[in-house]
Order: sequence, then structure tokens, then C-alpha cells
Amino acid sequence: MTLRLLLTLDSMRFANTGLHTFGGSLARALVDQGGGALATTAYTYPAQHGFLGSDVAYVPHRRYHRWFLPRHGRYDVVHFADQYCRFGPGRVDAPTVMTVHDLNQVHERAPGSRKLERYLRRMRKRIVGVDRIVAISDFVKSDILRFFPEVAGRITVIHNGADASFAPDGHQPAFVPRGPFLFAVGMVCPKKNFHVLVPLLQGTDHTLVIAGVIKEPYGQQILAEAARLGVADRVVVTGPVSQADKDWYYAHCAAFLFPSLAEGFGLPVLEAMHHGRPVFLSRLTSLPEVGGDVANYFDGFDPDHMREVFAAGMARFGREDGAQRAREHAQKFTWENAARAYLDVYRDVLGR
Repeated sequence: MTLRLLLTLDSMRFANTGLHTFGGSLARALVDQGGGALATTAYTYPAQHGFLGSDVAYVPHRRYHRWFLPRHGRYDVVHFADQYCRFGPGRVDAPTVMTVHDLNQVHERAPGSRKLERYLRRMRKRIVGVDRIVAISDFVKSDILRFFPEVAGRITVIHNGADASFAPDGHQPAFVPRGPFLFAVGMVCPKKNFHVLVPLLQGTDHTLVIAGVIKEPYGQQILAEAARLGVADRVVVTGPVSQADKDWYYAHCAAFLFPSLAEGFGLPVLEAMHHGRPVFLSRLTSLPEVGGDVANYFDGFDPDHMREVFAAGMARFGREDGAQRAREHAQKFTWENAARAYLDVYRDVLGR
């Protein structure tokens, strides 16, 4: 029996984002793992039309889908690949699955604030009505249960995969550091906490390279901190970069640093490990779950503490064959495993 799946991928609209990586990687793995037992229809923006090949059907995004989705009863299972889809479970006549990537605003907004309450009301409408919820980490599951305890019997945890990709031979990004450098990547916004990395440059010859879409005024805040500490010539915020550029930075950096305050998963951690790099993370939210005992952790953001962690972590990396340990850890997280787990969820929710 062929399972007819509608997979919503409209959040892939913006390249070089975590949701774009998740949607494309999982969709390809599902098509590969499902074989002839899975008939997939992808709900996409025009830019993604056809990206899974001719054996997959495509439904183009339309504004009116917020109120009406044509042919909504033709699917056996509908998988909302994130919690932001244009339409919700009330627009389809089939068992539903939703991947929840994070509830990060509960860690960013003041408790009891109007913005937080509005956010939780919106998330409740999206999450509570689906038949099965997939959290991408145990941490996300705990957040969901904390705010929506009524869904306790409907949550499954499936970790993301992480592709090992490498820059083409001879490739170089537009900005090439002159000497050793530290690398960080992600949306350049306060949640990522990149400004706390600047003091690590003092007393060293390292450059700090931060790549990602810049949300001002935070980008200027990082540069102002660099100027205050006298290292303005060694802090570079590149803006968004291509996958090849990102892979080049992973491969050539002295270390990868990710001091984020809130993450549902943290794919860059595993991407850096695939390149055999030392990794330094905050000990907050999901990051210890992803980094395991291979990563090094900042318990706070006092500059002296961070310098101590960095020095100890770099020494440990050289002493314990850190590159090999990092690669072996990253290889535990594959999209093939994730796709097989999602297929089991589809079959289970259809059977129920």
C-alpha cells in the first residue's frame, strides 16, 4: 500500500536558514527511504518547485490557502515540517504530524508579558490540533509539555540529521582571514549572543568571523564592543554566506563557537564537527544534548571564565584526538535515520 504524503515546505522560502536546511534534507531522505511505498507531494514556493525530482508532485503556495486548501482530502497523512505553515490542521482532511523546532520565545520574552502570551496563544492554535507532534530534541519536548501539557501522549522526539558537506577544491569566500580565526554562524541577533566572543580575541592574534543574516542594531553592537576592547580590526561580520563559504570557514577555523541563549537543536554544531573542529557552546537549552561530551561548554559569559574554558578545551582537543572524536559524534546524526523514524510516525498515526 502506497502512503500518500503531503509535506509542507513553504518555510524553505529563505535560503541559508535552518528551516531551509531541515526541509530540503529531510524531504530528500524521505523520498529516498520511502521508495515506492511513499507518494510525496511537496507544498512549496515556486523557487523550490521541482527540487525533489519529477517523481514528486508539487502544490504551489497561495495566499488563500490560509482559508482554503483545494483537494485537501487526497492525502493519507499531512506533515507540517515546521510550526509556521500557511495553513493549519483544520484545512486538511487527514491525520496530521507537525515538527516543532523550538519555542524559543519563551526563553527570550519576559514571563507574563503581552508578547509572550500572544505568542503562546498562536502556538497553541498550531500545535494542539495535530494528531502527532515531533520535537527535534528532548529539550523542545520539555518546553512543549511545560506550556501545552494536554499533548503529553502525542509527542515523539526525532533528532535532526547533519550533512557532511565540503567546499569545492580551490574555493575561497569573499573574506579570507589573514591568520588564525574563530568562526561563528547564525542569525546575527541578540539570541545568538555573539558579542560575548569578542573578549576572547584580547591577547591573541585571532580574528573572529561571524557569518549570517544581520539583524540591526545587534550587528553594530558587536562592532562597538570590538572597538571598545581595541580589536575592531579583527572582528568581521560577513552577512549571509553560501554553503561553500560556510564549509570553507568550518574547515579552516581554529575553533567553532556558538554561545547561543536559545536553540531548538543547533545544526551548525554538528556541521563543524563533521569538519573535525573543536566546538565551544553555551550550556543552555538543547546545545548539551547535541554537543554531547565532545563539545566544550561555557557555564557563563564572564570573559575570564570563557578564556579558561577555551584554553582548556583547545588543550583537550589536541590531547584526546579531538578531530576524530568530533567526526564520530557528528556521524551519529543522519537524515536517513531521521527519515526512517518519520516514516514510522506516519504509519503509526495513519493506523491510529
